[in-house]
Amino acid sequence: MTSNSAGRLGDGAAADASPHAEALAGFSDALDLVHAGDVARVRALAELGWSALREARRDGVRGMASDMELRSVAAEAAGMARLTDRRLQGEIDHAMTVIDDYPAVFEAWVSRRIERGHVDVVVRVGAGVPVEVRSEYAEAAIMVCERDVPSRVRGALEALAARLHPQAFTERHKTAAAERCVRVFHGTDGMSNLVASLPTVIAAGMLDRLTQMGQSVKDARVESAGADGGAAAGADVAGAGGADGANSGDPDAAGSGEPADTRTMDQLRADILGDLVLGGAPVVDPTYGTDRAGGLGAIRARVQVAVTAETLMGRDDNPAEAVGAALIDAETARQLAGQVSEWDRLFIDPVTRTPVEIDTYRPTASMKKLLMARDQHCRFPGCRRAAIRCEIDHTIDHALGGHTHIFNLAHLCQRHHSMKQFTKWEVRQLGGGVLEWTSPLGRAYREDVPIPAVCFTSDTANPPPDAGTGGLLPGEPPPF
Repeated sequence: MTSNSAGRLGDGAAADASPHAEALAGFSDALDLVHAGDVARVRALAELGWSALREARRDGVRGMASDMELRSVAAEAAGMARLTDRRLQGEIDHAMTVIDDYPAVFEAWVSRRIERGHVDVVVRVGAGVPVEVRSEYAEAAIMVCERDVPSRVRGALEALAARLHPQAFTERHKTAAAERCVRVFHGTDGMSNLVASLPTVIAAGMLDRLTQMGQSVKDARVESAGADGGAAAGADVAGAGGADGANSGDPDAAGSGEPADTRTMDQLRADILGDLVLGGAPVVDPTYGTDRAGGLGAIRARVQVAVTAETLMGRDDNPAEAVGAALIDAETARQLAGQVSEWDRLFIDPVTRTPVEIDTYRPTASMKKLLMARDQHCRFPGCRRAAIRCEIDHTIDHALGGHTHIFNLAHLCQRHHSMKQFTKWEVRQLGGGVLEWTSPLGRAYREDVPIPAVCFTSDTANPPPDAGTGGLLPGEPPPF
């Protein structure tokens, strides 16, 4: 994009005549400073990359060592810039590409013939241009960029790159299609962008089908509204005006009380896409058998959500977190909570605000195996009901903050489990699996860990003295 000299700042009377001359002059100076800063930043980033490569190759080492050195430098620089190391390493790579691979484009930018946005587009489009025609592409790209703003040159540059590429478009498409993928970019306000890189015909077909399905929903909406309106009008005629307001136009008045569907086409497409992906089965399912449905169709999406107890109970509306993703609104978190059978509790250090422990109500499979081997039977004094017929009980109730850990779990039969819950019998764990029961009268009963009758010992000639007495020491009376 070009401009004539009469419109430039500092051209005598034309500039002096403008009431905004001083402000525009200040903006021009700011543009110069930004340009100089951007150029200096790109040069400094490229120097970081070169320095990392020099250090890695100082002793003739390449490959993984080069990458590790670059990661280290990027992490150091990222701390200075308060950015992520991945982002800064990407900026280093981009800066080195601009200066090393497109020197003519870089010099055109330095001399203000083109802008920073032009450089980025030229490099991005030129990623698929072979080295042997890169110089020709760069020179032609500069002329294209001089004629227009960065946001309007991409199409022309893509056409230029395709024309100069020695490989047929069909072959390039096959290579590009092999890199198809799906990515998620998390945004704000509990929203994210799902981006799929697909062959054009597939992407266009998906959008068209989503549009058709969305239009079907809109058509059904109109037909439903028409039917409701007709019924209401008939009621008015039959009642001779006795049903005032029956056809008032209230979207809920003639229907079943459900709110009217007012979603836009964009909203319908998004909702339908989510329904299809989360609830539908793929067309091609290699796990499909003649006697059963395909396994892929049975897979359900999993999202890990962290939410405070206050938000879950509705005491506040603070956002929850989709772990590894972004924030989600409190209403969505509560809806999800109502659809799952159990949640894990995450304990956060109140000082460092870092997770210190995660806890779930149900013991893990390994916990169950260990508890069954340890307890053998109900852990109430005198009860010998086998552990396989007992329930695993939280000594301190989970609802009261008790953890799902070995030191807070023990097998109890249904009888003694209920007694613990609904009577004044109390129990506490002393450590090592030892339980102490206290009766309503205050009497204490110690329940030691049962010792297996068959076990490996260091001296098999002298087995444990209590191996044949069910855990009682010689002379020790039974608990009851």
